[in-house]
Amino acid sequence: MNVQIDSMAIDGAVPAIVDWCDADADTRTELLRRPTQAVAAQTRSAVADVLDDVRTRGDVALRELTERFDRVALEDFEVGADEFVAAEAAVPAELRQAMVNAAARIERFHAAGMTPGYNVDTAEGVNCARIVRPIPRVGLYVPAGTAPLPSTALMLGVPSRLAGCREVVLCTPPRADGSADPAVLVAARLTGVHRVFKLGGAQAIAAMAFGTERVPACDKLFGPGNSFVTEAKQQVAQGGTVAIDMPAGPSEVLVIADAGADAAFVAADLLSQAEHGPDSQVLLLSDDDALLEKVRRELTAQLAALPRAAIARQAMARSRLLRVDTLATAFEISNRYAPEHLILALRTPRDWLDHVEVAGSVFLGDWTPEALGDYCSGTNHVLPTGGAARAWSGVSVASFQNTVSVQSANAAGIRAIGPDAVTMARAEGLDAHANAVALRIAKAAA
Repeated sequence: MNVQIDSMAIDGAVPAIVDWCDADADTRTELLRRPTQAVAAQTRSAVADVLDDVRTRGDVALRELTERFDRVALEDFEVGADEFVAAEAAVPAELRQAMVNAAARIERFHAAGMTPGYNVDTAEGVNCARIVRPIPRVGLYVPAGTAPLPSTALMLGVPSRLAGCREVVLCTPPRADGSADPAVLVAARLTGVHRVFKLGGAQAIAAMAFGTERVPACDKLFGPGNSFVTEAKQQVAQGGTVAIDMPAGPSEVLVIADAGADAAFVAADLLSQAEHGPDSQVLLLSDDDALLEKVRRELTAQLAALPRAAIARQAMARSRLLRVDTLATAFEISNRYAPEHLILALRTPRDWLDHVEVAGSVFLGDWTPEALGDYCSGTNHVLPTGGAARAWSGVSVASFQNTVSVQSANAAGIRAIGPDAVTMARAEGLDAHANAVALRIAKAAA
């Protein structure tokens, strides 16, 4: 079967159900293609122009780009003390407390997984160690395009504080009135962020990567964003200017559901990702025809009531409802896709966990919506997207740290292991290496 993928929509938004087993190889590839892959070429070119402009003209370029893309003229990008005070007054007490609670859970989870240093004697007279050091200056990107994300400030700010980074810089797009989102500012203060700039998009990444008259150049950049932000991060990293956490672009979720899954829950989980942006993607895989039909009806009903329905409909146009022959096939597809979020809406989800080879974050059972991980369960929602979960992991404290190896040897140690080094150096034709060890062996033997 060679399906015309782009026409597989019901009611103008909800995808039709496609049988994976009936699809040929080309159709299967197209079914798992991310929307951003289709526009990558034009995105690369546009981002390269922005990066070059900021690198060349600094703050002048930032002002022009902010006026062009965010439609606001700013003389000073940095958030001052008065704006932080105003933000504290503007954020409802209930929201502030929810962020305090979430930050505590995030800290509890990340503190438990911190990487300790260690040392070990590898031979008599030889000690090897690893010490852990914070990355000195890090840059955090908090999206606020169609919806501000104070939760991202928590997800990045908490582990950076635990890591002990000397300076934490945060960029977030300005609102129409030229201010930053108050909740983002409160979250930044809660986590100890040092400086906040009202900058968004690829120009914010450029500013933190190259540095300008006002924005300091950072050693490593963190945070999710749209396809332009993700492309900007990848380009500055490929250019050797700065390190990045991972490719963390448009959001995506893959749900594997069995016959007992709650169709309303599944539909809500799919739409919770679709409402992020038009380039988000959601997939449902199930071996039960009735469940797939119920979810399709629920999607139509729930879409009608969503305030962000227009955005969700655009995302749903490139999303998938796939019928599979077995749950094992569903996991094979999931591992091929490598989703950012993987929801197992199964009766015994933990029994299937060994089938998961790659995923950014996994959510087990009917009572664990992906939204819990987005906000307050304690895990991190800054996760690899676009298939990068095959080789990348979500943000942790270790993401904000470097590990440095240390070794020491005494005279007994050089006598014990030095001959091995001499032999190997001579085999590689590196006589100076061999001599550096041989001289010490002779001295130690005297």
